[in-house]
Amino acid sequence: MTEDMFDWFSATPLEAYKGKSDYLLVFSSEADIVNIRANLVVLEKLKETSGVIVTAKGDTVDFVSRFFAPQLGIPEDPVTGSAHTTLTPYWSSKLGKKELTALQLSTRKGYLQCKNLGQRIEISGQAKTFSAGRLFLSQ
Repeated sequence: MTEDMFDWFSATPLEAYKGKSDYLLVFSSEADIVNIRANLVVLEKLKETSGVIVTAKGDTVDFVSRFFAPQLGIPEDPVTGSAHTTLTPYWSSKLGKKELTALQLSTRKGYLQCKNLGQRIEISGQAKTFSAGRLFLSQ
């Protein structure tokens, strides 16, 4: 953990990891994740990462999370599949389970089922329509 990480959020993580594309910060409770406030101005300056995942053990699911990527123009992503490819192995190891339930605690919320298949992660859930449209191609 570095000193500048303490400026990223309104709470202090218990653990911090740097993956291939994201930081993973682990907090003590679901309430921490619900109530956390991101310092988007500071996070926007991060150049060596796609985003920051915050997570904790869940109260009614195996784990909860949120994902912030203001440097990519995404202050907070509602449901982030790629983040769960990092979260699933972490929580699978911690909880000793291959199949996990997850909740991304954005405003829209995202309920996911995650399976750790070793070299692959399987993620499923229900999608919500965000927008609809038509595309016309001219010949």
